[in-house]
Amino acid sequence: MPPAKRRKTAPASEEIASEDPTQSAEVAQDKASPESNSETNRQNAEEIADATSGDATASSSTNAAAKAQDRLARFRALQARAKTSSDQNLKEATKESQRLATDPSALTALHRRRDIAAYKLLKAETEEAGEDFERKRAWDWTVEESEKWDKRVKKKAAHRDNNAFQDYRAESNKVYKRQLQNIAPDMDRYQKDKMKAIEKAAASGGLDIIEMEDGELIAVDKDGSFYSTADSTNFHENKPDKAAVDRLVDDLKKADETRLRKRRERMAKNGDEGDITYINEKNKQFNQKLARFYNKYTAEIRDSFERGTRI
Repeated sequence: MPPAKRRKTAPASEEIASEDPTQSAEVAQDKASPESNSETNRQNAEEIADATSGDATASSSTNAAAKAQDRLARFRALQARAKTSSDQNLKEATKESQRLATDPSALTALHRRRDIAAYKLLKAETEEAGEDFERKRAWDWTVEESEKWDKRVKKKAAHRDNNAFQDYRAESNKVYKRQLQNIAPDMDRYQKDKMKAIEKAAASGGLDIIEMEDGELIAVDKDGSFYSTADSTNFHENKPDKAAVDRLVDDLKKADETRLRKRRERMAKNGDEGDITYINEKNKQFNQKLARFYNKYTAEIRDSFERGTRI
């Protein structure tokens, strides 16, 4: 029996190539060109960087738009506040101008006439119904308010009857009482000063604090130097504060202004609004006649003389 023929076999490399030619080509290409791989990696990195920068640009544009919207909202809020304030100021200015344009004396007279008309109408209606007007009117007031009102009316009538000049002592007394009506005492400060004086006197031994059976505290003046009497001379030791001194100065200034205003009113009533330029009544009439005809021509010269700029 003849021997079997031996088949020709290709090398291992050829078998591999024949089995996967693409893979072998890639391997060969990788081995052959390392520079192309680095270039590819660089391109990929550039693409990633471009994508990242694009995202950053988009986020920054979004933040800028949000900031712009926030600023626009705040600006509109400020505009609304400014408009509201302007409208409110305009309303207040209008009310103030209307209040200043209204004559207070005319408004008071109008209220008085209205009250008188209401009083007469109520009285007529009550008498028509056959009721007691004073009794019905007293229903709106308490006993204390009624007594206080009667006392006020009586006091007002006494002041009206005592309006004529008697002597300078009576005039000073009336001025003093009128000034007392404008004083608002600080009772809290008075109580604090009083307690401080009591504690100081008790510490020095001039005042004894005794507690009674019901718990009430009584201050006993041992040497008679704490409570003031007609013979006391220690009131000069009191030193008022700056606010009290300023209040006294303001009262003196107001008194001077009132006196000067009344003097001007009296002079204007008598026709003596300016300086005294006459020596008797005839000379006064002559000067008034000259003023009526020539004051409009000599006003500038007289003003210059008063300013001291006329040569």
